[in-house]
Amino acid sequence: MKLSLPQATIVQFGTSRFLLGHVAAFAGAAIENSSSQEAVLVVQTSQRPEGKIKAAALAREGSYPLHIKGLRDGQRVDERCSIASIAGSLIAQEQWQALEHHFINTARWVVSNTGDSGYQVADDSSLAALPRSFPGKLTKLLYARFQAGRPGLTMLPCELLSRNGQVLKKIVATLARKDYQDTQFNAWLVSDCCWVNTLVDRIVSAPLEPVGAVAEPYALWAIEQTPSLVMPFEHAAVEVVSSLQPYELRKLHILNLAHTYLVDQWRHLGLAGVSYVREAIQEPQLRNRLSEVMEREVLPVLSLELPGMDLAAYWLTTLERFENPYLDHRLEDIANYHRDKLARRLSPVVSMATPYNIPTPRLNAAIKRAEHMGGV
Repeated sequence: MKLSLPQATIVQFGTSRFLLGHVAAFAGAAIENSSSQEAVLVVQTSQRPEGKIKAAALAREGSYPLHIKGLRDGQRVDERCSIASIAGSLIAQEQWQALEHHFINTARWVVSNTGDSGYQVADDSSLAALPRSFPGKLTKLLYARFQAGRPGLTMLPCELLSRNGQVLKKIVATLARKDYQDTQFNAWLVSDCCWVNTLVDRIVSAPLEPVGAVAEPYALWAIEQTPSLVMPFEHAAVEVVSSLQPYELRKLHILNLAHTYLVDQWRHLGLAGVSYVREAIQEPQLRNRLSEVMEREVLPVLSLELPGMDLAAYWLTTLERFENPYLDHRLEDIANYHRDKLARRLSPVVSMATPYNIPTPRLNAAIKRAEHMGGV
């Protein structure tokens, strides 16, 4: 049965396959097990034709397929689900008045995943009939809600940006001061709205047509505890934590570091016949070298820096994710901006190791190789 719009208290900005395989899927699971009735209204914010096609399909069907493929506890997973959390969808460019009405009268939570440039504002204004940027649209909608005398909302951004909730809050507050010059609105944004930092971690590897997604079994949505925070649902993949920093560092210096070190060794050994992460992790030399650097250098350092984070278990889970036989994650793609990635992912671990007198010869060699190659 299709959900009704009054149930769509979660307003999701973006039709990306990631959100369909992550937040909207979690909402669907909560509805299915009767632990929540908070449904999703999807908002198509860009002018991309493919996005409009997905929005139309969601509005028409109300549910979509999610195909979960990969490994879990050493066993192959190949599951097909029907996610029924979507109560409707709107195209901002064509249905702004309906969106504003819903935002004022029904919304309680805002979820977003607007891509790498999603927070860019440039010369946009929330006073425009249809602001171009996501922050411009959000500011305009929040002002309409404020003027209607409605309570504030909880923002749960999913962009891959450290302290994303606070970054979004600052951008919206700046737009609000510039456009409205209303001190009461400024105060409402701070006191009545809840701006939450979150960290997302799931590979949603492919779209399904006309709408849907293929995702790996692993999933995490870490939510930083914030005063007045109330979550729309509970799910095994959702963790409300006192601080996101340990989770960000764990992901950066285990998952992301391992990707970059694999690329370093792949280049160093000249293994031209290996193209994907899943192939690399099955190649004995690459797997052994990756395991050595992780177990002898990275994990000993991180265990002292991040106590209580169950790093060994996270590393085993990371290896299993790399082994996913269904995922074509190209090493050449990971190799982009290699020197910058080394600086963010490997170099800090070397710096952390120094006070503990933990040698890091493998990490040091990878950094030096990139410098010698010019960081390509």
